[in-house]
Amino acid sequence: MKILDRYIISQYLKKLASIFAICMLIFIIQTFWLYIDDLAGKGLDFETILKFLVYFAPKLIPIVLPLSILLASLMTFGSLAENYEFAAMKSTGISLIRCMASLFLVHIVIGLGSFYFSNHVIPAGEVKSYNLRRNLAKLKPAIAIREGIFNDLGQMSIKVKRKYGIDKKLLEDIIIHEKTDDYKNRIVIKAKNGELKSKTTDATLQLVLYDGNRYEEIGGKNYKERMRFPHAKVQFEEYIMNIDLSQFNNVDLNEENYTTTYRMQKVEQLQVSIDTLERDFSKQKKIFGENFVKKHYSNKIKPNEKGEIYFSDSLVTTNLLNIVNRSDELRVSIVLEHSITDVKGILRSLENKKRNFFVFQKLINLHKMVMMDKFTLIFSCVFLFLIGASLGAIIKKGGLGLPLILSILIFLSYHYIGIFAKNAAEDNSINPILASWISSLILAPFAFYLTKRASSDEGLINLDFISVPIQKIYSKYFGS
Repeated sequence: MKILDRYIISQYLKKLASIFAICMLIFIIQTFWLYIDDLAGKGLDFETILKFLVYFAPKLIPIVLPLSILLASLMTFGSLAENYEFAAMKSTGISLIRCMASLFLVHIVIGLGSFYFSNHVIPAGEVKSYNLRRNLAKLKPAIAIREGIFNDLGQMSIKVKRKYGIDKKLLEDIIIHEKTDDYKNRIVIKAKNGELKSKTTDATLQLVLYDGNRYEEIGGKNYKERMRFPHAKVQFEEYIMNIDLSQFNNVDLNEENYTTTYRMQKVEQLQVSIDTLERDFSKQKKIFGENFVKKHYSNKIKPNEKGEIYFSDSLVTTNLLNIVNRSDELRVSIVLEHSITDVKGILRSLENKKRNFFVFQKLINLHKMVMMDKFTLIFSCVFLFLIGASLGAIIKKGGLGLPLILSILIFLSYHYIGIFAKNAAEDNSINPILASWISSLILAPFAFYLTKRASSDEGLINLDFISVPIQKIYSKYFGS
């Protein structure tokens, strides 16, 4: 390696390391505030909080690394151009492309390293952080009761509209669903106000409810009694509930019950999962189609050789118009009413199945996008380096002013294009593989265009096709 290459690489790596550390620190702090509700008020020691942040940190690399590369390359080459070091290199016959060659190879290595990292370290960190979050959610659930949503406390689910007072122990507008032995929602309690009496460190949490009602569905002994929907209603002014917290306060934070979600899998595991999901999805659609035809049309519909469905001629014999044209108006109204009811039932069935299929397709698309993201990170690192180095050479600024602004604008454009595309891919509006690659595909021509202009000492944008004709017209008609 020549002295010039060592000099450029050393200058670049110093900036990359410092920028990466600063960006990572900023994102970790942002992560801490994002999950403050899961960490605060549960008596966690510093080691547990630090462990959570360390487990979560690998997921930040796909965001922090491209941003750091863009900013570091822009600052490095901008500084070299600002100090006329590029001018000295060009005077000795060394082109900008030659100066970028060594760092280009470095970024190929960084890209391959990022693939290994995203394929091994990030899934492992996801397993640790996800399970730790799930275990923390079980810890001291009295504090974890959030406003406006149902909170699972083991033997019941509770929802409160508002928490107020000292230590947020006073509750307003409470709804409780108690869990019974048959796992059915038979008991519902509603109260206008409530109060948490005991300490959250106690094995039993005492909840006192004021001014409410308790509803309980009573299971009938036979079908006739069950069809009467027997239930009991009790009105109360004060109702005391004791919630057993022993199973929550004795939580093993190192327990890992979730290890197979799509974010926890490597490329080869994702490929197997995608094949399995697509096979199951196709099977479910085929079974639903066959059952739907059998249930609603029996022999009135026949599939052709391609599996397409069409109506047979025998359907004419049972045409509804033959019944409607009869003089018996009562029978006509009954037939029409039954037909309308059947059609509404079919539409509800189709709508419910459509929602189920949507969720299934979304899960498949998420698997595909997570797998593709591991590959796109390689190209993003390379393309963002070319963009940053070329812009630095063009604008000839190496400080934290203009380079920082340009880097943030370019990175946000790259990042949000990817987010919008992936959101659209979740509901299958666009292909999920294209959604993962679209940011890199947009960066590629932009990177090569800027590299070409920087290597030929041209400005960022060539406006000669506009300015030259205007100057000619001006000189022709207004020149002296």
